[in-house]
Amino acid sequence: MDHLLTPELEALRYLTYDCEDRIAYITLNRPEKRNALNADVVTELKQAFEHAENDDACKVVVLRAAGDVFCAGADLAYIQELQGYGYTDNLDDSTHLMQLFHQVYTLKKVVIGQVQGHAIAGGCGLAAICDITFAVPEAKFGYTEVKIGFLPAIVSVFLLRKIGEARTKQLLLSGDVVSAQTALDLGLLNFLVPADELAAAVRTYAQRLCRENSGQSMEVTKEMLAALPEMALEEALRYAAQRNAELRGSDDCRRGIGAFLNKEEISW
Repeated sequence: MDHLLTPELEALRYLTYDCEDRIAYITLNRPEKRNALNADVVTELKQAFEHAENDDACKVVVLRAAGDVFCAGADLAYIQELQGYGYTDNLDDSTHLMQLFHQVYTLKKVVIGQVQGHAIAGGCGLAAICDITFAVPEAKFGYTEVKIGFLPAIVSVFLLRKIGEARTKQLLLSGDVVSAQTALDLGLLNFLVPADELAAAVRTYAQRLCRENSGQSMEVTKEMLAALPEMALEEALRYAAQRNAELRGSDDCRRGIGAFLNKEEISW
């Protein structure tokens, strides 16, 4: 376990943070509120992910939740509070969530979602923003914002990249709640795992990334994949070639190639 938590993490009210076997576990911990989001929860998530990114004891991050629901979206009291906001307050609040999603998307470490229950609206956004997402077959997914006059704004930027325009329109314009199998077919998820096997499957996958893959290579690959969609073809190819050349000169690459050529096992 990681005993070197910052004062902010020691004071967490809505999350827990643990590091074990080089895996950081960020756990939504409001089961009585279905792990719903409000500004304070978003603040704590940002603090936890920042700590995980700088935590030398951790190589991979798992986002999970306590209770039966992964995340039900915005907290009811929070939605009521928003009724009194003006444009500036709403912009600040929306920017707060945007910063969290951007932080996870660009985090230097791989983020794995462990979705043990329903993920709706902002909760579905959290599940989708992870690099790799595991879910149980019973979980439901959906962006229901249009049904209450809200806008699924921040997540739309990432969904267009992740699953394309046609599938994003299908989910966001309908507001439909879909099965885990449909979410898998649409590309929101990567793996469906029975509930009693979910934690072990995520742990095994995360441990394999820690053991078999260079942390530097995963970091640069994630950074590259985030940058490429905005580039024209020739620019993207030049950028990819430059990153390739840079990484070839790294200690990790020299170690990895040396082990490969010598037919030796390498422990990352």
